[in-house]
This record gives sequence, structure tokens and C-alpha cells, in this order.
Amino acid sequence: MKLKIFLFKKILSHMKKVLSALILSTTLASAGPAVAQSNQQSEAPNIVLILVDDASFTDLGAFGGEAQTPNIDAIAEQGMIFSNFHASPLCAPSRAMLLTGLDNHLTGMATIPEIMPEEHLGQPGYTGNLQPGVTTVAERLDDAGYRTYMTGKWHLGHGEGDLPNSHGFDHSFVLDAFGGDHYTERPHSPIFESTQWYEDGEPTSIPDDFYSSEDLVDKMIAYIDQEAGSNDPFFAYVGFLAVQRPIQVPPEFTEKYIDTYQDGWETLHHERWKRAQSLGLIPQNAPLAEFPKTLRAWDDLTAAEQTFAVKKMASYAGMLEAMDYHFGRLISHLKETGEYANTIFIIASDNGPEGGANWDSGLYRTWASLTGYTYNFETMGERGSYNEIGPEWAIASASPTSLFKSYASEGGIRVPLIITGPGIEAGAMTDAISFITDITPTMLDLAGVSYKPQEMTGRSLRPLLHGELAEIYGEDDVIGMEVSGNAALYKGNWKITRNQPPWGDAEWRLYNISADPGETYDLTLTHPDIYQDLVGEYDAYAAEVGVLDLPEGYSAAAVGAGRAIQTLLQIYWWFFALVIGGVVILLFGLYRWALRPLFRSLLKTAN
Repeated sequence: MKLKIFLFKKILSHMKKVLSALILSTTLASAGPAVAQSNQQSEAPNIVLILVDDASFTDLGAFGGEAQTPNIDAIAEQGMIFSNFHASPLCAPSRAMLLTGLDNHLTGMATIPEIMPEEHLGQPGYTGNLQPGVTTVAERLDDAGYRTYMTGKWHLGHGEGDLPNSHGFDHSFVLDAFGGDHYTERPHSPIFESTQWYEDGEPTSIPDDFYSSEDLVDKMIAYIDQEAGSNDPFFAYVGFLAVQRPIQVPPEFTEKYIDTYQDGWETLHHERWKRAQSLGLIPQNAPLAEFPKTLRAWDDLTAAEQTFAVKKMASYAGMLEAMDYHFGRLISHLKETGEYANTIFIIASDNGPEGGANWDSGLYRTWASLTGYTYNFETMGERGSYNEIGPEWAIASASPTSLFKSYASEGGIRVPLIITGPGIEAGAMTDAISFITDITPTMLDLAGVSYKPQEMTGRSLRPLLHGELAEIYGEDDVIGMEVSGNAALYKGNWKITRNQPPWGDAEWRLYNISADPGETYDLTLTHPDIYQDLVGEYDAYAAEVGVLDLPEGYSAAAVGAGRAIQTLLQIYWWFFALVIGGVVILLFGLYRWALRPLFRSLLKTAN
């Protein structure tokens, strides 16, 4: 039945495109050469959308990062860099907003399902998939005659009707979960029993020589080439798994950066702040938050610990370079086929860097050992290893912003954005505030596809790209966001932020985000009227989009750990049964051979 539905949709889509082509050819034939020339000048552009996973604001070379990303940097030089662009704190909400132009609560992806409290599951906005009636940019472009392709991370549902083929993509090769091993189908978290890849909505397997960044580009090139003779423009969305944990990359990439991070995380924290100032990404006098004293100081580590930590970050930089290298192959292919000049490129990250330290927990160590991951210096970052950079490197890489992924501080949500293509000024930079909900209306606007602006949360960035406006949000415009209790609201130069434990205290704080992007000075007491105004605006936003209050005592880490334990018990019940059985036998043996004689001796003595 699923196959019949899929084939029917494909036939219907093809008929629409053929009909569009017939209408266009008839119009050109009757209108004569002048109309044909006009249409050629307004030819709809291809759109390539690149989403990096968990890359910080200053990770890419064009934003001051240490990793060599020459292909992304070249794209940045040809277009516009956005220095004040924001995603959400977590991956799935960002991806839902990216593809729909709607606030995450209006799509069904209020947060990631893996940490959603039981009380919220299935509530409006909290379904864990794109709700009925939510239209993606792929559907809109497909209706307008575009060929639509996707490869990479989906994470917007995996049930019947939830995959990309049901949301406007002609062809797709995707991972439905929030991450996975970069070489195999091994899961990257104890929450999952396995990872599942899908092609055009059907389960599929990955080859033995798979590497995520390489194969996602290979598959996208193959999709584009399938209909290479078509005159229809294409929309190509690559959702890279890099640099989502586990950090894995061929060792030749890691080796380039072994000397780069020898001075430690406090030094990197300071250097990225200075480079961000020199590149004009933040004001010259913008302060830098103090490196958290709750974290390990670099100088307190032993030489062996420092060497181990350096390799972790070196493999992270190497993984960024590997991703860029394979993206470069897609660029080269478009140049070779003559498509490059008429292609719009949009490059962004879904949230800030991953700051978790899961390996330090006994649960993760047990799971990783059972799953077959290694954790040693020799193979760190390679195939089969489990690597994550941890909170110290995450804080440093998020500099000059504060905190990291999961939190609504700028380090969790201010991320890179680059847009280039026909008609966009080369070498431009804007500090106009923008949001991930703005990407869908921007793509539609640049493609010449009509839509109703009032139907979307975001706004088109086209006036910025074409130099028509300096800002698309005015001083009185309000933009809110919330994911699992971590929330922010912007109004003009002001921002209130609320972060949950363990890195926050669930209290609102007020910042002048223009002068203080590092959120170093809480202005709540000095500007109480502004504080109260923004808190009131947030309450109105939360009511409008349907934000649910967190249950008392809610902890994202506790919910995630509970679901991980549930999965582990389902998979490894035999292991735990053996352990429990062994303990019971050991206790019985201890009682039988040691404690029982002791008790008898004590009783005799007492008598």
C-alpha cells in the first residue's frame, strides 16, 4: 500500500512538472523572441541548502575558526555573511523551523522527542513529528516545478507519512534519528537500539565503506544527475551529520590540527573572541564572559590529560574540514555541469556546539562498551571510537558567545549563516538580526514562488541580500523561542534569556545583546521597566504558540537517562540478568560458606 501511494505521488508530481513545461513552452512560442529573452533572464535559480550539525558561531574558517574550510569560505566571499543569525537550542526544532518558516511549536517539534516529558507527549505542538497541515518549503518548491532532493539527518519523525518523501522531496536518503555513527549503523546514544536509514521512504542499509559526509554528497550528486537533462531547477538539501558526536573522521584530517590546540581551552576562548572582533562579527568593545570556574583549568591537567584533550579537539576540526572537502566535490560537480552560476547557496548550523560530557557517566561507559565503541588515545576520533569535545572545548569554541547547545544563551543559538547566489552582493556582511524561520520565506522569495507572509513566523531576507533594507525586524518587533524550558525573547537591542539547570537556574536575565553578545552583564535591576516589558511579551508569545509549562522537577538529563535505561534493559536484559544472577549467587555463596558459620558461632557463644 505504501508503495502504491508513493508511486501515485511521484506520477502526480511528474504530471505537474510536465504540465508546467507545456504551459511555459506554449507561452514562449506565442510570445516570440522578446518574451523568451525575458524568461531566460529571470530563470528560476537552483537552491543548495547546507545544514551543519552542532557547529558553533565561530567554527567555520570564514567566521574565524581554526578548521580549514576553503570551500565554505569561498562561498562566503561571494555572498553575504550574517553575524546575528539565530537557530533554536536543539536540532529537531531548528530543522522544523528551517523547512517550514514556522515557530517550532506550530510544527509539532516543540522539542526533541528523546527528552520530552511524558505529560507533553502527543499534545498540540509536542507530537514529535510535523503535524498535519504543516507545509514544507520542499512541498512549495515541488508545486512550483522544482526537483527536490534531500540527504542526511531528518529527525522530524519516522512513522507512516513522516519521512521526507511525504513532505515534498522527490528523492531522499536520510537518517531519521538525531544522530548516529558516521561509519556504520551503530547508534550514537543508548536511547536508541539501532539507527535506521531510509531512501525515498523505505528502509535501506549503508555500505561497508560508508562515511557520512562523503556518502551524503555522493548520493546528492546522483540524485541531481538522475534528471540532468531536465530544464527544471532543483532544491538540494544536505543535512550533514558533522560535527555531531561521536566525532569521527579519517586520521589524516585529525593530524593537521594536533599542534593547533596545544595551549588549551582558555586560550582558544580568548583567541576566538579577538578574531570575532577583528572580523567585525561583534563590536570591538564587546566584553568576553569569564571562562567558567566550575570547569577544569587547562593548567590543572596532567601532560597526558592535555595530550588526550588536544586530540579530541583536533579530530573535531578535522571533521569540519572533511565535511567541507566533500561539500567542495558538490560545488565542483555543479561547476562541471554548468549549474553553479545559477545556484543559490545557503549554509547554516542547527545550534551551537555539543557541550555534553556523557562519557564521564557510568551509563554511557557501560553502553559504549557493550556497543563496541573504543575510547583511547591511539584511535580517538577514528572509525569505531567514541569522541565528544566536552563542556570545556564547547565553551571555548562558542566564544565570544556564552554556553552551548541545548541552552538559549547566544552560544546555543547564535550560529553561522552564509547566503550567496545570483544578485547577491559579494563580500557583504550584515549584523541585522535574523532567525532560522526566515530561511523558508527567503528561499521562496529568491525562487519567485508566491506565498502568504502572514502564514509564516519568519520573514524573507531578500531585502537584506539585495541591499534594499538594512534591517527586516524593527525596534518594536518581538521574536520568541523556547525548547524544553530554555527560552529567549528579542526586542530591538534587548534580549531576555532563561536557562534550565544544570547550567542555568530557570530565572530570566536581561541583556543588551547588541553591545553585549557574550551576555556578560545582567541588566535586570538597572532596567526593570524593559525587563518587565520583555517578560510580558514572552508570556504573550508562549500563549500564542502553545508553549506548555514544564512539569515540576523536570530534568532533560533525567528523562534522557530514563529512556536510555529502558532501551538498555530491552536490548541487554540477558546481560543484566546474568549480572543480577551472579550477584545473587555470590551473596548466597558468601552466606553459605562464610556468614552462616559465623552466625552459628556467635549463637553458641551467646548461649
